Amino acid sequence: MSIAAAPSSDAAAASAPLSPLKVATATVVHKFGGTSVADAERYRHVAQLLLARDEAVQVTVVSAMKGVTDALIALAERAAEDAPQWRDDWHALRARHRVAAVALLGEHSGPTVEWLDARFDHLAEVLAALGVIGGLPPEVLDRVQGLGEVYSAHLLGHYLRSIGHDCAVLDARDVLVVDRGELGVDVDWEQSALRLAEWREANPGPRVVATGFVARDRRDRITTLGRNGSDYSGAIFAALFNADELHIWTDVDGVLSADPRVVPEAVQLESLSYDEACELAYFGAKVVHPQTMSPAIERGLPIIIRNTFQPDHPGTRITGERTVGGPIKGLTLSPDLALLNLEGTGLIGVPGTAERVFAALRNAHVSVVMISQGSSEHSICCVVRQAEAAAARAALLQAFAHELSVGQVQRVQLTDNVSVLAAVGDGMAGQPGVAARLFESLGRAQVNILAIAQGSSERNISVAVDSGQATKALRAAHAGFWLSPQTFSVGVIGPGNVGAALLDQLLATHGGLLSRANVDLRLRAVASRSRMRLEPRGLSGDWRAALAGQGEASDLDKFTEHLQSAHLPHALIIDCSGSAEVAERYAGWLAAGIHVVTPNKQAGAGPLARYHAIREAAAASGARFRYEATVGAGLPVITTLRDLVDTGDEILAIDGIFSGTLAWLFNKYDGQAPFSQLVTEARRLGYTEPDPRDDLSGVDVARKLVILAREAGRELSLEQVQVESLVPESLRESSVADFLAGLSSVDAAFAERLAQAKARGAVLRYVARLSNEGAQVGLVELPVSHAFANLRLTDNVVSFTTRRYCDNPLVVQGPGAGPEVTAAGVFADVLRVAAGEGARL
Repeated sequence: MSIAAAPSSDAAAASAPLSPLKVATATVVHKFGGTSVADAERYRHVAQLLLARDEAVQVTVVSAMKGVTDALIALAERAAEDAPQWRDDWHALRARHRVAAVALLGEHSGPTVEWLDARFDHLAEVLAALGVIGGLPPEVLDRVQGLGEVYSAHLLGHYLRSIGHDCAVLDARDVLVVDRGELGVDVDWEQSALRLAEWREANPGPRVVATGFVARDRRDRITTLGRNGSDYSGAIFAALFNADELHIWTDVDGVLSADPRVVPEAVQLESLSYDEACELAYFGAKVVHPQTMSPAIERGLPIIIRNTFQPDHPGTRITGERTVGGPIKGLTLSPDLALLNLEGTGLIGVPGTAERVFAALRNAHVSVVMISQGSSEHSICCVVRQAEAAAARAALLQAFAHELSVGQVQRVQLTDNVSVLAAVGDGMAGQPGVAARLFESLGRAQVNILAIAQGSSERNISVAVDSGQATKALRAAHAGFWLSPQTFSVGVIGPGNVGAALLDQLLATHGGLLSRANVDLRLRAVASRSRMRLEPRGLSGDWRAALAGQGEASDLDKFTEHLQSAHLPHALIIDCSGSAEVAERYAGWLAAGIHVVTPNKQAGAGPLARYHAIREAAAASGARFRYEATVGAGLPVITTLRDLVDTGDEILAIDGIFSGTLAWLFNKYDGQAPFSQLVTEARRLGYTEPDPRDDLSGVDVARKLVILAREAGRELSLEQVQVESLVPESLRESSVADFLAGLSSVDAAFAERLAQAKARGAVLRYVARLSNEGAQVGLVELPVSHAFANLRLTDNVVSFTTRRYCDNPLVVQGPGAGPEVTAAGVFADVLRVAAGEGARL
């Protein structure tokens, strides 16, 4: 909702949930940041927002207009250098404020413009003096950089008066008295309260607009409260006015669980404790500064973070209360850091080592962000800001020069480009497994942890990681604590029959998986043999048109790079091709932490060296290799076999019908129609490959048997399988048309074999068998009572004879062919991978 004109009851109602003390004594302090008062329109919006609220005493603290403080600092620096352009910059800054005044106040702007001109004229005199002295004393910089708040408060105050509302403008330099100590700004509360009481005697009205950021020191010199000083001013005035609440208005809806620029799925937090807010703020979250909270914490004053541009949004409430909805409230990422490690056998058991380390860093004016030390005392490491890293290392080299020279300290090691990921939440206190979940999430995302720190309060776990992995780490941890979906960067290779069906299934179920299971399978790449489409945000809608219309030449290196470029927690490649060239890349993908799911039999049944390389890469990286659909399409054949082996059963034999095409042919072949005619019919119905010899050769069945043999722990190669081909040798090299035309030459031989089988009360079936005697694939006679003799037309079936299932084999049976069924089998593997990464499936 946008409030741009008169006060509205809607605006008042929108703010009601966060203003429960709407009685005559209610005092609320509002602080508005620079984006909230960026121009005349924003000032008008803020004024109407304030007027819509029902508060007995309303104190508004404002920042400078967006960018003005930085402009004033740059102006002072240029003037001190006597750079000629400072006058142009001064004119531009004055013009910006005059334009805002005229646009805001209209015909009433004259006195305000005159007031601004007088202040800017004085500023010009100060700047000219800086050019004369050729320097910028800190006292002058403080005086100049705080003027933006003064201008801003008068603009808002004058506007409120112009529309008929009594309003006093409070220049904080007339009231606030502060001093600077080692821990920052120290407020003289007694003196400030006395001065405010005097000011209130002269200005007793219910509405006050105050300047943020500025104050005076105990020697009555103008100073500032430092960066984030305007927020601090808000908290100080909330304490001095004995307010019931402090509302800090900014450009976000409140405190988020993570930086939305890095984690778009970040969720808004309804409430935080002071402790949680301090921890998040320390590590860089966009939230109220810890210093700001100090006066609020002492007085139990609620702080509400709200969005100026969405005033009806409830925001985030920060109080002394702890509301535990889960172990983690939020995660933050602090960049531009470095890791400093002091290591040596001479440190073990020596008292005072840590003191020497931190004394050296203190003397070098180096701020320590994080500390970690193992119980062995062999090393001490700390995280410092990148800009101070060289000075920090030099300080430790000097402090431990003697120990380094005699070998008691082996090294002072500096690792640049480090970020710290912090997980914060009151709910982790006394909750087992929180650290495990964090580390597991990072491990699955292939993020290496450089250092770990956790305080005894159990409110924060911090880890140092390489900055190149920081975004991925934040996203993985955020998803690991179910604060956002488990997100996968998905690429599909081979949009043929199975691949196309899978792509349709992925896109059709995307929304349901996201809402039901918190899994985001983000389709970011599709590649055929000749073309590919790479989409930064993910493909949706008509993927066929997208691939055809704006695709580019296929390049699997670029395809892979694109999948990894988004820094999503997980990358997944689904290979629906039958390409050996693509299968050659599996080991590299898995080694890089990319999960691979495939119905392509080239990996599982290909050369043993390649197969072992794939399995070793998966084991080393933790990435998952899933290939259920390589044998039984959507049937749980490999899953069943893996369960048998993993539970200690011994595989004695595997028998199966693994070709839906051959199953259909021999289920239909009863002698009434020639075998060649059935092959032609099967091809017409789409049961065979375009070249039926791919099915009749038996090689595909042999590959499936090899896959199962290897899954059972046997070192079997395709060349070791005895394969009976149903393709006459004379037709193996001919064209498809010539093959079909000449296939009738086998009809008599097949008729004879069928007659012999019938005479013995048997049927013909094309069966694969693995036993201690070897591996065979071919046409066999089976009794009519055999399970394989009574299948549905295109069913696949596998029978496991094991030590446990020796008298009555374990049988898996069902449809084993067709694009939809096979795609569903591949999709099931994708979901198994997602479940393995912590998805709630």
